[in-house]
Amino acid sequence: MLMDENVHNPNNPENSHDQKNNYHKSNDGNVAQSDAESTSSISHKVTLNFSDGVSKEFQVEPNRNILDAALENNIPLLYQCRSGSCSSCICTLKEGEASTLEGKSSTLLASEYNLGHRLLCVSKADADCSFDLDYGSDIGAVSAQEVKAFINSIEHLGANAVRLKLELADGYDMQFRPGQFMQINIPDVGVFRSYSPSSTNINIPELEFLIRLIPDGKMSNYLIQHAKVDDVLTLSGPYGSFFLREEHKRAKHIFIAGGTGLAPILSIIDTLRQSSGVKPKMLLNFGCATPDALFCLDDIALRSQWLPSLEARICVDREAQEGHHAGSPVSALSEADITDSDTVAYLCGPQPMINAATARLLELGVKPENIFAEQFVASN
Repeated sequence: MLMDENVHNPNNPENSHDQKNNYHKSNDGNVAQSDAESTSSISHKVTLNFSDGVSKEFQVEPNRNILDAALENNIPLLYQCRSGSCSSCICTLKEGEASTLEGKSSTLLASEYNLGHRLLCVSKADADCSFDLDYGSDIGAVSAQEVKAFINSIEHLGANAVRLKLELADGYDMQFRPGQFMQINIPDVGVFRSYSPSSTNINIPELEFLIRLIPDGKMSNYLIQHAKVDDVLTLSGPYGSFFLREEHKRAKHIFIAGGTGLAPILSIIDTLRQSSGVKPKMLLNFGCATPDALFCLDDIALRSQWLPSLEARICVDREAQEGHHAGSPVSALSEADITDSDTVAYLCGPQPMINAATARLLELGVKPENIFAEQFVASN
């Protein structure tokens, strides 16, 4: 993960409670456990508050991860890795105390942790506590599944990307929310990589992915050197808490995409286009480092024709040409873009871009609860 801060480390002395007060001497001179230690076996009540107003309560034993306890109580939640690395089970601590399990770590930045963000798969309840989740109580009910798919085509895009088109094998189905990701197993390598479809459910049984080519990357090597039409790939999913929020679909939408972070954004835009009723105003700021790295410009232009309510700005950090914004997708934002307090924003790209975009959107008046982000990082 790309980070310019340290992730929260439960074993760091600065994050640990002072241990010297955990014990006291009894009247007979023997060392006895403190009241806090002696009650450590008491379970705690955890409340999960979903965005649709539904709340679920359950008990969690000491030193037990909250995600497992919730699933055992038949509470459907979004999750994937169960190791603190994917952030699918992220939530916000509203009341009480909850910390990272001893010996576990997460991809949360220290600043995110201090703001109350927690990953349920590596968190324990230190007292009765409640968490807010930014999705409805029915979202987690769709379980991930494994499917087989044939390669239909591999198309090189720009300087370092490909469009991978797949078709599900007979007997398989895969429904997902626009913005979610899937894992693709790399044949004969034994590892998988995560990618978000740029297509939508209406395209099933076909799936489309935009994949960045990384020097000596395992998936990149496979796509360049070995992959061919009709190869069979194994996919699992869907995963992730980054997806179109239907409850905001009439508000203005701001999309900030860097590189292949464009993929889930295209899926979201197309889902809005395919929905009934009046389409919301949309702004897409898409960028790459240089003009030769840009891709899918025809796809974006076509969507701008289909959707008069969509404005697209193409951005490059260097060597800007006619029609390009000189700078990042974040620098292309202006005060005039945010005229409604209900504006919703979807961000997908590298962590520095997401951090900058989040700060700028907050500065322009977008509510923090209306900003949704997914970071794309190189696996190696």
